[in-house]
Amino acid sequence: MRKIAKGTEPVELTVWKTQNQHGYYKDLTHVERQAINQATRKEQLGLCAYCCKKIDENNSMNEHVEARQLAPNRQLDFGNIVASCTTRGRCDSAHKSQPLLLTPLMAECETELKFYMSGKVAGLSQQATDSISVLGLDSRAIREERKQMLDNLIFPDIADDMQLLGNDLLADWINDLQQTDDDDKLLPYSPVLVNIISGLLVM
Repeated sequence: MRKIAKGTEPVELTVWKTQNQHGYYKDLTHVERQAINQATRKEQLGLCAYCCKKIDENNSMNEHVEARQLAPNRQLDFGNIVASCTTRGRCDSAHKSQPLLLTPLMAECETELKFYMSGKVAGLSQQATDSISVLGLDSRAIREERKQMLDNLIFPDIADDMQLLGNDLLADWINDLQQTDDDDKLLPYSPVLVNIISGLLVM
């Protein structure tokens, strides 16, 4: 995960809520839902809120971090809505209505998950371990996706010697990975590699 800084809700949602003060999320039209999806994808720099794969308007959906069934009063709260990929068996598909203790709205999401070059992820706290399970973030399929992306981002002959590169070079690499492209998007799974490289920095 990557910490998401939530912005102002879309005007379309504000207008709808003003005109439908007793409305529910299920009552929103395509116009409001599309505006929410566009706004969340933009503030997430083109990455799924949970697994960090690349998303667009065709493979993402609006996801309630605190499920509607658990917090019906927050179903129209833009601060509770993110863009999730629609991959079967993970992220929104896996979350359903389960409580989520570690979320991409928390700074801890960048420090309580530990990623490995194998593509595996482990929780460094109980809430992180629980969230990995709830969101299906350590399945064989997603491990392979992450590993393939990592292999594409790292030259194979330096993967085993990354800790020998030195703090300055590793820090520069982290900085490069946190830069967006011309479309204001991050590389898919780049937060995963940032996590791995950060773990190699010598304090």
